Amino acid sequence: MDKVLVSSSSRHAAHHEAHSDRLTPLLRNSAEIGEWGSEDWDIAIRQARHAGLLARVEAQLVAKNLLTVAPIAAQAHLIAARNLAHKHNADVAREIRAIVAALAPLGVPVILLKGAAYAAAGLPPAEGRLFGDIDILIPQTTLDEAETLLMKAGWTSAKSDSYDQRYYREWMHELPPLQHEKRQTAIDVHHTIVPPTSRFAVDGKRLRDAAIGIGPDHINNTVMVLAPADMVLHSAVHLFTEGEFGRGLRDLCDLDRLLRYFSDVDPDFWDQLAERASTFHLERPLHYALRFCTRILDTPVPTRLQAFGAPGPLAARLMDRLFGRALRPPHPSCMDALSGTALFLLYIRAHYLRMPLSLLVPHLLRKAFIRRLEPATV
Repeated sequence: MDKVLVSSSSRHAAHHEAHSDRLTPLLRNSAEIGEWGSEDWDIAIRQARHAGLLARVEAQLVAKNLLTVAPIAAQAHLIAARNLAHKHNADVAREIRAIVAALAPLGVPVILLKGAAYAAAGLPPAEGRLFGDIDILIPQTTLDEAETLLMKAGWTSAKSDSYDQRYYREWMHELPPLQHEKRQTAIDVHHTIVPPTSRFAVDGKRLRDAAIGIGPDHINNTVMVLAPADMVLHSAVHLFTEGEFGRGLRDLCDLDRLLRYFSDVDPDFWDQLAERASTFHLERPLHYALRFCTRILDTPVPTRLQAFGAPGPLAARLMDRLFGRALRPPHPSCMDALSGTALFLLYIRAHYLRMPLSLLVPHLLRKAFIRRLEPATV
């Protein structure tokens, strides 16, 4: 349970104040945090915890020598988050080694995605980042053998329903999620980064061909990560097409850090990113990534790319309102009367982008029917 930082009456007021976003200024290292009182820090800590960003906030404050600006009670939460993140990093490294060992008989590189890739490659988004599963990319032709090898090593399918099994195997870009019997760790085995039925078709082979070896095994390419531009595009398409925003602000922070880092180390990065987005027809997700990174986190994006892949004016205004709400800290203090509607519309949009109507309508009807049959929880 959260340690109380302020009085119950003050906490109640902060909890119900609409749009009292204290997390975003913290992420931007805004000068205003130096003038915050205990109530501001209280709500900032709560918002950061809900967004999965508490350890990242701690790391950012330490890097800027600003940790002591926070009250002692807030510092305690931040330091505890840092300790948890350190343990998480050790667990992730162990799990990656176990996965690579289990899949060694395949004779193909294991390409890490998202959080696992950031951690293994030592990229800036890994700092203070917590995540629930490890995502990997392998050739589609090896999926069956990979699943067998992982099951022999202790992983089992987390989806027992026959419809869910068929849904993943026929229509999705990954196997049904696997969970280790003893460690309870989860792994998602992908063959590309978007469903084959999606409006955005991405050839997994082209991603694999451009991947980069990392760590002590980089010479024989046992463990790899996506190329910089592909890594950004994967993060963008994941955030702006999948309709899940419980960690949306965290994912936007990932994009911000990737864009800043890759553009600093490679002067040609922006042109490579635009070219790669055009190659995969991912101009629209990239546009939203650049637009909201700029608007929310002040990410420095070249002027020439700010309208790249943009929708028409009416669609742009609508998406600004929808994504603008979805990318707030996922805490009641940042919600308004339209937040629920925005999240629902983005959920429907995600499914519409994911599969054609002939598949979508029966799928959503089935999910709604099953949900009604599930027993209510007390």
